[in-house]
Amino acid sequence: MSEQPDPATGMVESTTRSRARSSDRLLALPPALRGGQLGRMVEVFVENRLAVVGIGVVLVGLIFCFVGPLLYRTDQVHINILQVNLPPAAGHILGTDEVGYDELGRLMYGGQLSLEVAVAAALLATAIGAIWGAIAGYAGGLLDGVMMRLVDGMLAIPSLFFLMFVASLLPHGLNRLLLILVVAAFAWLGPARLVRGETLSLRVREYVQAARLMGATGLYIVFRHIAPNAIGTIVVAATFQVADAIVTVAALSYLGLGIPPPEVDWGGMLAQGATYTLAGFWWLILPPGIAIVVTVIAINFIGDALRDAFGVRLQRR
Repeated sequence: MSEQPDPATGMVESTTRSRARSSDRLLALPPALRGGQLGRMVEVFVENRLAVVGIGVVLVGLIFCFVGPLLYRTDQVHINILQVNLPPAAGHILGTDEVGYDELGRLMYGGQLSLEVAVAAALLATAIGAIWGAIAGYAGGLLDGVMMRLVDGMLAIPSLFFLMFVASLLPHGLNRLLLILVVAAFAWLGPARLVRGETLSLRVREYVQAARLMGATGLYIVFRHIAPNAIGTIVVAATFQVADAIVTVAALSYLGLGIPPPEVDWGGMLAQGATYTLAGFWWLILPPGIAIVVTVIAINFIGDALRDAFGVRLQRR
């Protein structure tokens, strides 16, 4: 029987057009991605237009921060008191700051530090959290209770207060490695809880029970069966951790606990420009502020789409 559209709503026609558009998008993918579960995951991701825009924004940001300095060369080491707080002009597209640094070049180098620290801290935190949560969820019992009560206890401490306390204890300030470790020291708690919840459902699966009966050790099962099948949760957690780390690094730098000059990140640029806000030097505030907001929103859009895409995988697991 053929479908008859409702004269009042035209729902069948609308549904048909939606399916046709979805099929066209799937056919536009490379042949290796069209069929099967992977193809469906890619299709679900592409259907989220905000995520596609987010990927574009992140790619443009990466090119701006890492390729831009090769094309737009500026001196970000030596101060120049003759060109302090100049407004945007032909020689300095975004003006200069309080010590004469070109603001556009500063934005590029600040983006490099912000993105490098955020990605490294997110990957480290997600790896620690995934291992912690997988071991706790698989072990269960007393070990699970002790490990997760430690996580709950650390989550009860305000994260920014904890990070400020740790950063203030370092006698020589922070460098990139220390900043990564400080941010990751608190960020792993969220992924640990997510992966632990996923592990509780995975440990009763038939393949896990079969591996246990065959004499496989707990660590082997965790790394060979639990972690690979929780990859969706881990990837989504890592994506959101990058966005959170960017905000955390910016907050620490804004409070004066980031990497000291001449290195700078977007939060440090905001902190330096805040002094001149009432003077009307908008170019010291808006560019880094917009960069932080746009980058974080774009990464969150990508994380939402990845969660939906891996949801298809979980439904068929």
